[in-house]
Amino acid sequence: MKALNLVIAALALVLLQGCESTAQQYTKRDAYPLMYEENIRSILVVPAVNHTTAADAPVLYATTVLPPLAEAGYYVMPVPVVEQLFQQQGITDGSQLRDIPVSRFQTLFGADAVLFVTIVRWDTSYYITGGNVSVGLDFTLVSTTTSQTIWSQARTLNVETSGNSNDLLVNIIATALNTALTKYIDLARDVNGGAIHQLPVGPYHPQHKLDGAEPVSPAGLEIDR
Repeated sequence: MKALNLVIAALALVLLQGCESTAQQYTKRDAYPLMYEENIRSILVVPAVNHTTAADAPVLYATTVLPPLAEAGYYVMPVPVVEQLFQQQGITDGSQLRDIPVSRFQTLFGADAVLFVTIVRWDTSYYITGGNVSVGLDFTLVSTTTSQTIWSQARTLNVETSGNSNDLLVNIIATALNTALTKYIDLARDVNGGAIHQLPVGPYHPQHKLDGAEPVSPAGLEIDR
């Protein structure tokens, strides 16, 4: 019996080490090898596709995406200028651009990659004693040279806005105030930051080509606060 217990313990240790090894191997280079093979220097962010009922979501979101990409070491085409150029051509929604060959964006803008963003959650929810605010975004970065997806993430952030009182009326009032004070733009910034933190850094970052061993979180992640 003692020998059997030793064998079981040894097998368990091997399995744990294997799991640990697998987790350690899930790195930026493993997850996004094409980002290290291609020389991505500039990114074009096209208007977001809006899958929510919030008509102002794409406009609000557009104000949040440039800073984290620039901090990650990429040159980002000025988002307001790009959107104005598209609007002049009658393009106001990113879904109108999905069927255009991405090589055209390289010709027109000189971009090495195009970032497509889909807004999947931009909601406020109430229930009897509480509520929450949610922002969910899907990111797809496509090379204009190879037309391949070289990076993707899907992130959702849910913020609980419920009151903490034992009094129902107080809870309702607190929930309404907390929800009103929770800004979608702040949540979108947090979602952007979390997703783009998983992106291998660009040539204008001191860790360019040196961050391949950094671990990455799952491509699809929902976070509750």
